[in-house]
Amino acid sequence: MHLLIGIHAAMGEAGALAFLWVLIELLNPSESRLRRARIAAALGTLLLVGAWFVGGFYYVTEYAAVVKPIIKGGPLPWTHEVITETKEHVFLFLPFLGILVWGLLSRYQNELRQNRNIRVAVIILSGLIVLMAFAIAGMGFMISSGFRAALEAKML
Repeated sequence: MHLLIGIHAAMGEAGALAFLWVLIELLNPSESRLRRARIAAALGTLLLVGAWFVGGFYYVTEYAAVVKPIIKGGPLPWTHEVITETKEHVFLFLPFLGILVWGLLSRYQNELRQNRNIRVAVIILSGLIVLMAFAIAGMGFMISSGFRAALEAKML
């Protein structure tokens, strides 16, 4: 596996876990828990942005020129045509959702304990980030399976 893929995946999953942390802190908010939630949202957003750049760099330098043609020429070309395209477009939203959660936690930091509606909205957004990030990880596994299937087909 290419080192950049590992870094990309690790940053993305760590970012997802940071938003799971946000969600948990908001279930029973206190001043200290809200402070930790803001820290987790900032960290998660930075990790998602980092994963975005590392993944983009890998795509431009390796995937588009080397991996994509192998997958498209193999027995599972749909792993690029459907899964990679879906993954790319869904992933574009994650850093922006992270910024939104971070911004809501910062903007409404004094109201989150009393205003259940704002708190539930941030919990839902954080949960959505977690679910999307783990779905994207699954898509990454499917894409690498398409690559491995293509390599095995060439060996046979």
